[in-house]
Amino acid sequence: ARITYNLPIPSSEPKMPLRHNLLLALLLCCAPTTVLAVTIDGHIEAGEWADARRISDFRLTQPLTREPAPQPTEAFVLATPEGLAIAFRNEQSAQYPRTHQHTERDVSGTLDRVNVYVDFDGDGRAGYNFMVTLADGIADATISNESRFNNDWDGDWQHATSEDDSGWTAELLIPWHVATMHGVDGDTRTIGLSLDRVIGSTGERMSWPAISGRESRFLSAFERIGIASYSQSLFAITPYVVGVHDLVRNSSHADAGADLFWKPNGRFQLSATLNPDFAQVESDDLEVNFSAVESFFSDKRPFFTENQGYFDVPFGALNGRSRLIYTRRVGAVADDGSGAASVDAAVKLNGSAAGYNVGLFAATESGSVGRDFFALRASRDFEQQGIGAMLTQVNRPFLGRTANVYELDHRWTPNAQWSVRSALVGSQIDDPLGNKSDSGFEARADYDSGGMWRQQVYALHLGRDLQLNDFGYLERNNLNYLRYELGRRVTDLPADSAYSGHDWRYAISRRVNNDGVFLSNAAAISRDSQLRNGGFEFIEVVGYGAGHDDRITRGNGVVDVPGKIFAHYERAIPQGEGRWSWEGSAHYAAEGLGGPGKGGLRFTIEPTYHASDRLSHSIGMALTHNPDWLLWRDDNLLGTYRQNLISLSAGSTWLIDKRQQLRLRLEAIGLDGSPQTAWRVGFDGRPMRSDDILPAINVRSLAFQIRYRYELAPLSYLYLAYVRGGETYDELVIDGADTFGASRAFRDAFSLRDSEQFLVKLSYRFD
Repeated sequence: ARITYNLPIPSSEPKMPLRHNLLLALLLCCAPTTVLAVTIDGHIEAGEWADARRISDFRLTQPLTREPAPQPTEAFVLATPEGLAIAFRNEQSAQYPRTHQHTERDVSGTLDRVNVYVDFDGDGRAGYNFMVTLADGIADATISNESRFNNDWDGDWQHATSEDDSGWTAELLIPWHVATMHGVDGDTRTIGLSLDRVIGSTGERMSWPAISGRESRFLSAFERIGIASYSQSLFAITPYVVGVHDLVRNSSHADAGADLFWKPNGRFQLSATLNPDFAQVESDDLEVNFSAVESFFSDKRPFFTENQGYFDVPFGALNGRSRLIYTRRVGAVADDGSGAASVDAAVKLNGSAAGYNVGLFAATESGSVGRDFFALRASRDFEQQGIGAMLTQVNRPFLGRTANVYELDHRWTPNAQWSVRSALVGSQIDDPLGNKSDSGFEARADYDSGGMWRQQVYALHLGRDLQLNDFGYLERNNLNYLRYELGRRVTDLPADSAYSGHDWRYAISRRVNNDGVFLSNAAAISRDSQLRNGGFEFIEVVGYGAGHDDRITRGNGVVDVPGKIFAHYERAIPQGEGRWSWEGSAHYAAEGLGGPGKGGLRFTIEPTYHASDRLSHSIGMALTHNPDWLLWRDDNLLGTYRQNLISLSAGSTWLIDKRQQLRLRLEAIGLDGSPQTAWRVGFDGRPMRSDDILPAINVRSLAFQIRYRYELAPLSYLYLAYVRGGETYDELVIDGADTFGASRAFRDAFSLRDSEQFLVKLSYRFD
């Protein structure tokens, strides 16, 4: 960027005296100019990168051999006033075919690509990932809890690529306003940095330093480097307008709002939103869920993803999803059940002072049923340790309920082998139905020998009355859980093997609730494999011993359950030099009352046809048959069903050019549940056959969208979308045989028309 001062001299005027020319020259010399140190055009010019740090010691981390990279890779790192500039020069010989497939933002795959991982404070607490493909496709994500990636966040940064006969080049410029940073004394700051390159045709990953996201330590193991310290201010406002025409009700309405982002300096950042948009330019995947565990969905609303990583505190993460703040609670179904709540405004503040990080989050919903959400977080990091604390509160006036949660976390990394994390949580609920308080605790210790073996111990206690779901996401409470895992890497495979490496995991665990009820013991074994053609394979078998289920009846008794077994196989075949790529899986789950031998089968297959580098079509089918599907019906009544399910997921993506995209997406589900046996849970927990009449179940669901997107400028878009969908749930009692049939339910799903809309949305970022 260059600021130029033009001082025109009319030709009709006489020439200026010499003293005027000297004065003009002096003014031009003194005029403020801002010169970009490098030009982000995908070409490495020697003069531009003369002062950059040069990195060439890239080593294999996929498979994790840490041997020298099979293809020469070189990177340049330079701090400029405009941001952190990074360039990659990737040599690629003819034996490694190049991948030129264009992709949507945040879509990766078996592609030639480079990654930059940055921890701007160098404390191992939070980081960012920036990815660029050979075809100049991008992805970005936040990193927390060592290796938890969240690609809901979209940043504003520059990138460019080019290629020649011997390889390809990528350049990135990451502005300093992307994140808040600690204040520093002097002219330098220390950041954490990691770089890697992936060869799409083989799946090999080459990293500097030689670390992997599959290891227990990733974020805290970044290389610490000193760079010139710069501060960058930014004020940006993104207003939006949206118009919707409802074709079912023949009505129209419009809405408007805005997101605001202000960063006066490197240590402080404020973001706010007024009336955030919920228009269906993004949509959730269809899901049928009859379990006692709530479905989890990600959040793509810009305000709720911007610098949210600091508040992303995991707790009780048996599956990696549980957390203290689940932003989908804001604007969720209102407390009176009238539909999605309207969010009036929300504000988020991130900053640092005197060595402490501080964050504030607040949101309010409109109307008498609206809720108010508050969160305050602070943390302090030292060389080998870090501590943090968070307070959250949700006021729910319609229910007369106030929920407070208190959290304290600690992490300790004494050396390269050990990593220990712990957290203590308490909840205090004031509710007309009764005030309750309880607590929970978790601790995880990882040991990595640096060779092929690693170990992990995880312990979790969740109190009976611990309640986090007013603001957070917790699958369940009332649990004591202990797990030991042993991991083993295998990388010394023969050259003629189809696999380049295996990652084995062996685990045993025990679950008991706080009432002394034994839930289960479990053992699991899995293998995650990388193939030499860039594909992957995953195999897992999990077995549960006989025990009890204290959740399925929703508080109406504990059920004795037999042993369970789960087996899963998944395989991905990349495109390679042809037109097709494939993904498929097979799953066996025995989790009913019939025992391990009476499980259900699920098969999925999803081929993708790449018509060109910019146009692809995919169609995925899933078939499920479960003869022992166990459902809660009411009180202590359970029912065994024979379940058949058909689901379709199809789509086409046309990346017309760098700015334009046309996407078609179709999902349909048809489910039939035929009643088999009714059960009543006895006082001793044993399920006993009952004469209760069970209704048959039929579910049909449809989601269809055609969306055109035009990128007006970075993070500024025009959307045109047609959306249609619906869901129907039926229960019907008919004597004798099946009442519906999955194939009929699937066909009927395409006639659903609960909603049908055409919408136009325009958002533009002014900064």
